[in-house]
Amino acid sequence: MSAIGCRIRTDFPRPPRELVELFRGVPVANIDDCMNRMAAIDAAIRPLNAAPLLGTAFTVKVAEGDNLMFHKAMDMAQPGDVFMIDAGGCTERSIFGELMLTYCKVRGVAGVVVDGAVRDAGAIAGMDLPVYARGVTPNGPYKNGPGEINYPISLGGVIVNPGDIVVGDADSVLVIRPGEAGDLAKAARAVVEKEASIMAGILKGEYPRPWVDAKLRELGCAVE
Repeated sequence: MSAIGCRIRTDFPRPPRELVELFRGVPVANIDDCMNRMAAIDAAIRPLNAAPLLGTAFTVKVAEGDNLMFHKAMDMAQPGDVFMIDAGGCTERSIFGELMLTYCKVRGVAGVVVDGAVRDAGAIAGMDLPVYARGVTPNGPYKNGPGEINYPISLGGVIVNPGDIVVGDADSVLVIRPGEAGDLAKAARAVVEKEASIMAGILKGEYPRPWVDAKLRELGCAVE
């Protein structure tokens, strides 16, 4: 029988920490602007607390409503890893809750993103470990498998590879290839500086947008 669908890769190359840190404090919206505004995961996967997310993708694929492979993954992760869990979008059963997240935090995990459901939402809301999920249900998971650890997954419409850089805030989550990270971080920080300048102008009552009228003229818009 093929091992596809039930296999574990014990380790993978992680990007240098200094490369990951280039994105600390940079709003996801500014990074997404520099990725042609096409990079965010499905908007239905929402943050469950206010903790910002930054780290290295540790990928897990579980059978719908089953968390056996996540239990294994928790013992394998390194500090700074972000669990990116493809649970098939299933919201009928939770993949984890407060106990498992507490163990993740003790292990130094930087966050958890699941295309599926969680439980203990009230406790998660007060945690400083960032958590994103598609839904919440008290129904617990099975532990039968199969699943995969540290192979490419699809999460919220985005392909995630082990070792990708993961950034998240109140808006959403982005996944960044390490080979593109340096130039992208520079471009995103330039957007941050530009928007700071625009904001300063707005606070003075200045917000010129000549492109608006130019676009309307291009459309042939009638103005009476």
